[in-house]
Amino acid sequence: MDIGVLTVPLGGQSLDDALAYLHGIGADAVELGCGGHPGDDHLPREEYLDNDEARNHLFDLLDEYEMRISALATHNNPLHPDDETAEEADTELREAIELADQLDVDAVTCFSGLPAGSPNDETPNWITAPWPGEHAEAHEYQWEEVAIPYWSDIADHAADHGVDVAIEMHPNMLVYEPSGMLRLREETNDRIGANFDPSHLYWQGIDVTDAIRLLGEHDAIHHFHAKDTKVYDAQARTKGVLDTTPYDEEADRSWLFRSVGYGHGEEHWKDIVSTLRMVGYDGALSIEHEDSLTSSNEGLEKAVAMLQRAVFREQPGEAYWA
Repeated sequence: MDIGVLTVPLGGQSLDDALAYLHGIGADAVELGCGGHPGDDHLPREEYLDNDEARNHLFDLLDEYEMRISALATHNNPLHPDDETAEEADTELREAIELADQLDVDAVTCFSGLPAGSPNDETPNWITAPWPGEHAEAHEYQWEEVAIPYWSDIADHAADHGVDVAIEMHPNMLVYEPSGMLRLREETNDRIGANFDPSHLYWQGIDVTDAIRLLGEHDAIHHFHAKDTKVYDAQARTKGVLDTTPYDEEADRSWLFRSVGYGHGEEHWKDIVSTLRMVGYDGALSIEHEDSLTSSNEGLEKAVAMLQRAVFREQPGEAYWA
């Protein structure tokens, strides 16, 4: 198990400088954005896809700084009701899978996307309750008519390239919790799994280690984001956790994304690492920094330092005491 970083907060630096910095603070791996919301500052797809020279230069940089790529990231909405928006997201995802294959990277991280509630709608519709009845009907349309056909095709594309698609369970997306993740996997193939990001599960009231065990039973964790959340009860007690307050109005929000260790303590993160090992996950813990209370560098450095105390570097030996 190693410590990685999604390099988006370092987008103002060259990839060379970002790798040098991350190597210096003790990171072992990088997750590189190549489209969608993460952008492509460090990995423009057009420059690397089918370009041996560019890819070899990237390999040399990774070797120089003793890094590996844990995943390529392209988070967008390929199920969007606007055809142009959906087509752009679809191209990003398909090309990211192809590029991951060429770079010998195991996984592409992304969102499930979110459709409209009917063929005539123009806006994605996140449905969270089955009543009134038209909501249940819309939810069924989203799954049966849009998501399953699309993701079945993507799953085949991923299988053709030997790449896992790691979907972040994210509110305002169709797949936002473990049961939806397992439904999509069951409807497609085992190339579809989770980019397990606990930050979105905490504020939904989901027990993170139980969710790891559940998805782990199905070998459905393809990648992991090390990202924390703190629920602030003083706000949540009166307004709940479905909070539309802007993220930069920190004192008025029910919850905030936090650097690892600032939402839940070190003991909890050690339990996460141990549970991941129990279910057979031995990949990267990729730090995603979205903590508005600290700078990117300080947040990354504190997260790396804490995870270094939590991760297991060696495989367990024989249980001689058993």
